[in-house]
Amino acid sequence: MKHAYVYVLDALADWELGHVTAELNSGQYFKRPGGRVPVRTVGASGEPVVTKGGFTIVPDLTVEDIRPETCAVLLLPGADTWQDPRHRPILAKTAELLDSGCLVAAICGATAALAEAGLLDNRPHTSNSLEFLTFFCPNYRGASFYRDEPVVVDGRLITTGSAGALLLAREVMRRLDVMSGEALEAWYNYYSTGEAAYFYALTGAVSDR
Repeated sequence: MKHAYVYVLDALADWELGHVTAELNSGQYFKRPGGRVPVRTVGASGEPVVTKGGFTIVPDLTVEDIRPETCAVLLLPGADTWQDPRHRPILAKTAELLDSGCLVAAICGATAALAEAGLLDNRPHTSNSLEFLTFFCPNYRGASFYRDEPVVVDGRLITTGSAGALLLAREVMRRLDVMSGEALEAWYNYYSTGEAAYFYALTGAVSDR
């Protein structure tokens, strides 16, 4: 079974991965009944971390436990603590996973961590803004590859800014091909607008599974 690995670190932005982890772990709208992509949390160590919202998370695994053959997607959230050297191993692991063909999705501060590590120097990407990356990432050399778009998908890498939680979730599920196109469109439209008609379309899209 392949997993969705979520890197957890102190000051993790709780809201940024809420949509994608809930849908992958529950599989409630997947096109295959009973299907799911179990979520496993990964830490720099086994020590608990405290999110920005005050939740304490004890990691299921550490970085060295991630294997490409068991990775459906690596999810990298924003946080104010990415500059800590203890997070360098997950950045090295990210490079390994991308080379192996695993999907990686980074949002907000995680895009800055990738930029500082040189992983965005030759890949189309986005973030909170180009100025955000150039200001916070002195080693960043990927400005010519920056795209001023809400979300950018380059092969197996998905990047978005802090307001892109829904976009990130949609692109992850699209790339993993876990929801029908009709269900995914209705899901995104419902959560981005709150219109009840889209919820009925979503439940209708999965009622014949």
